[in-house]
Amino acid sequence: MMSTGGLITRTAALLPNAETPPVTTPRAPAQEAAERELSKPMYHENDPGLVDRALRAFFDWLDDLFGAASEATPGGAVGLVAVLLLVVLAVAALWWRLGSPRRGATSESALFGDGVRSAADHRTAAEAHAAAGRWTEAVQERMRALVRALEERTLLDPRPGRTADEAAAEAAVSLPDHAAALHAAARTFDDVTYGGRTADPDTYARLRTLDHTLDRTKPLLTGPTA
Repeated sequence: MMSTGGLITRTAALLPNAETPPVTTPRAPAQEAAERELSKPMYHENDPGLVDRALRAFFDWLDDLFGAASEATPGGAVGLVAVLLLVVLAVAALWWRLGSPRRGATSESALFGDGVRSAADHRTAAEAHAAAGRWTEAVQERMRALVRALEERTLLDPRPGRTADEAAAEAAVSLPDHAAALHAAARTFDDVTYGGRTADPDTYARLRTLDHTLDRTKPLLTGPTA
């Protein structure tokens, strides 16, 4: 004989609109099914790209770094900004005072390479480079012509290994009125030869004019007055 409860359950199952008992799924299979569903491309169409994620991570790190630095700096964020500003000003002052970085000790290399050529030879080479638009080489050869001409006039003692700066300092003794121009010419030679700068027609024209001017200048043979 069927009990009343059993009869009610069986009758409910036979009804067309009867509710279906809830389906229960174990935890592990449910989690795997959810992961498979969420891994579909349709859920990741608007995700940030690799570059965006890298930039966000970088700026987050930068924010944490500045936050820690501001906490350790007297005055907090304002003090940190002041310190950074002083550092920037110090670097700018050094750049202005010393010029562009040069390539190690090569800035002290000799003005002349192997072999000895006359001032006329260097001038000819300089003009050939200038005619071809090779202004860096033209400036280098014109500076060598200038110094070689001073050696040929015995205003400088011929000395292997002399640098452009040394030649300018020594020539300024007998040509004091042109000391500033000589030092500027040596600086130009160093900048284009060792500092990575590119010469131009104006740079070459100034050096060429100085060469011609010095060639016509009467030296101060007795040296400067003490």
